[in-house]
This record gives sequence, structure tokens and C-alpha cells, in this order.
Amino acid sequence: MWRVYLKILDYTDFLVDYTDFACLTNMEDDVLTRKIIGCCFEVHRALGPGFLEKIYAKALQVQLKTEGLDFEAEKEFNVYFLEQCVGKFRCDLFIENKVIVELKSVTGYLPKLFHSQLLSYLKASKIKTGLLINFGNSSCEVKRLSV
Repeated sequence: MWRVYLKILDYTDFLVDYTDFACLTNMEDDVLTRKIIGCCFEVHRALGPGFLEKIYAKALQVQLKTEGLDFEAEKEFNVYFLEQCVGKFRCDLFIENKVIVELKSVTGYLPKLFHSQLLSYLKASKIKTGLLINFGNSSCEVKRLSV
């Protein structure tokens, strides 16, 4: 894993962690995730830290619409075991039928549990790319995962 620190116009720092970045072979997915990350940065720049996850989710939905991205909020997926449905999960956002986005508003260190949650969502849904976004700190933290 490697990290990229970005400086935006108002000198706000944003942290992006790329996990398994090399697994993304489709350039179209790379462009899409960059666009989504840009939307997240814009929301964080405007609102800053300190709000509940639900506020960031609604703001991000407004920004995604502004950017012309199709999405479904609280998209439900089935979970299968031995070809039988054993449950369901809902991701925060499913964008362009390609990227699962999980939003958090956690101050301090982002627990490994959230990383594992997103990986499980990707495997169960057979979606290749996911973004874990944390709006809770002074820097917007983005973890990009691929399976």
C-alpha cells in the first residue's frame, strides 16, 4: 500500500491510501474512482469534519448529481453461502454500477473493521472496486480497495 498526500487550493490536506492499486487494470474504473474521490474532497472542503455520516452522505449525493454520476443509495446485495442466500447487506452508495462506496465519520484512526467490511462487500457482490471514505478528521481520508 502507498499513500498520496494532496494539497488543494485552500491548502487543506487530503490523504488517499491506494490498496492493490495495480489490480485496477480498467482505465475507465480509474477515471471513475478519481471523479468520485474529487466529489468527496469537495464535500469535505465545504463542510469540514464534525458532522454525522448521514450529512456527508446527503452532501455527497448532491455533488455526485452535480457531476452527472449515476448512483444508488443504500443499495442492497444478497450474500450467498453454498449457493443459498444467507443474508443481505446495504452499501452506502453504489456508483455507476461499478464502485461500492462506504462512508464514515470517525475521528482519529479508522479501525481495520471498516476495511474488512468493504472487502467483504466487494467479494459478496462480485464488484471489483470500492472506496472507504472517512470525513471525520481534518483531512478527508480515502482508501481504495480492489478484489
